[in-house]
Amino acid sequence: MLPRFPAVTRSLSLAALLAAGPAVALELPLPPPGEDVVGQVQVIKAKYEDTFADIGTANDLGYLEMIAANPGVDPWLPGAGTEIVLPTRYILPPGPREGIVINLAEYRLYYYPKGQNVVHTFPLGIGREGWGSPIANTKITAKTPNPTWTPPASIRAEHAADGDILPTVVPAGPDNPLGPFKFTLGVPGYLIHGSNKKFGIGMRTSHGCFRMLNNNVLTLSKMVPVGTPVRIMNEPYKFGISGGKVYLEAHTPLDDHGNPSVVDKHTAVINALLKREDLANNLRMNWDMVRDVVAAEDGMPVEIAVPVNGNGSAPVVSSIPAELQ
Repeated sequence: MLPRFPAVTRSLSLAALLAAGPAVALELPLPPPGEDVVGQVQVIKAKYEDTFADIGTANDLGYLEMIAANPGVDPWLPGAGTEIVLPTRYILPPGPREGIVINLAEYRLYYYPKGQNVVHTFPLGIGREGWGSPIANTKITAKTPNPTWTPPASIRAEHAADGDILPTVVPAGPDNPLGPFKFTLGVPGYLIHGSNKKFGIGMRTSHGCFRMLNNNVLTLSKMVPVGTPVRIMNEPYKFGISGGKVYLEAHTPLDDHGNPSVVDKHTAVINALLKREDLANNLRMNWDMVRDVVAAEDGMPVEIAVPVNGNGSAPVVSSIPAELQ
């Protein structure tokens, strides 16, 4: 029953879309050299009591990426037997595959363990309006199990305005918003941490820190040493190669403060492509599919071009349709 899915989703092969086996693995093998795509999109059937929050938690997916991949489905009551797309295929973020990479536009963290040919990926909650998460190159400076929380004066004032008086220190435990573990970043005031609330992972809900599901932050705590580099970016459009084909993955753009952006999306996607010097002048583009992917913003890699060797294709810049320039 694929007609419910958007056009870009239907363009995926049935083998990829209806992949069998576990819903998602936190640990994915890295692709061969020169390739960028990991994982597989999958479909499950909802049970009567399921919500997107439940399904996302069970499959390490954030709430907003579940909504983007399943347009038209009620996130609070999908209904027994409804086919739910799990967007568990990813184009790896651009740049070095080392340490931790956070992409704000994806609400997702990637970790590349040193000396291993795998990547671990987890959904994140990021800064909400007025409390944007930073874009930075930093590192893990400390690891703290069972942290206490000392609310900053600004957060205490915000809560007090709503009649909620916060204590000066919140002890470790189930009421602590930092959850069971925190990583301190080199950017002052920012953490990667767990949460005492399941809802909000994969959304803009924090005061700028990066929230994880508690089981995920505990998993990460066992793997990531102090000193690990952390690269935080905001890339809504990712290009990648897999099996000799070029893919585009599109997310809703966010501005530098983590708010939905009013940027010209077609200009932004072309600029993202031009950053890939290995691709920009050697592609035969399907511009109609590019438009569909940019419009859908469903977070799933879709084939949009094939590489061309030699002079068999016009450079991308000169072949861009006028309406996209």
